[in-house]
Amino acid sequence: MLKALATAATVVLAAQAPAAAQIPGEDPTIATANLIDREGNPVGTAALVETPHGVLIQPQLRSLPPGVHAIHLHENGACEPPTFESAGGHYNPGERHHGIMNAEGAHAGDLPNIHVGEDGVLESDLLAVGVTLEEGAEGTLFPEGGTAIVIHAGPDDYRSDPAGNAGDRIACGVIEMPAP
Repeated sequence: MLKALATAATVVLAAQAPAAAQIPGEDPTIATANLIDREGNPVGTAALVETPHGVLIQPQLRSLPPGVHAIHLHENGACEPPTFESAGGHYNPGERHHGIMNAEGAHAGDLPNIHVGEDGVLESDLLAVGVTLEEGAEGTLFPEGGTAIVIHAGPDDYRSDPAGNAGDRIACGVIEMPAP
């Protein structure tokens, strides 16, 4: 049931988010993250686009283990392999509980699980509600110290505090604004 719910949520977000990101006459704010694995090898990128409804995250990754994995926004802009503990906990400026299915949740950094194919490739669209790329704004992904995107070995159970029992951190990327 949770897998079906997560898949449905990702499909709904994927269907709604791109239209919101393509507003005629507006230049969206865009950020990027270059993700690495536990050995420090590049595994792909994620584009982040400001929308009227949150930040659209578009990971394009390879060489990941097949299966369902948690993906979260984390509170520190640091990705030191092999454990990525330097990324800290989930990004949670509202000091809420973890989990999109928790009545007292969710963290701003909680996202639907991702599904990596047998070929190790992931291309997806996720919408992070309650965050922004606008520096200095409430929920900014550019607080002092920055933020990161982290992928975990297992799926998020969408309930357990503080991280959904998602297991080890297997990939990480610091969120950065492109140079002007």
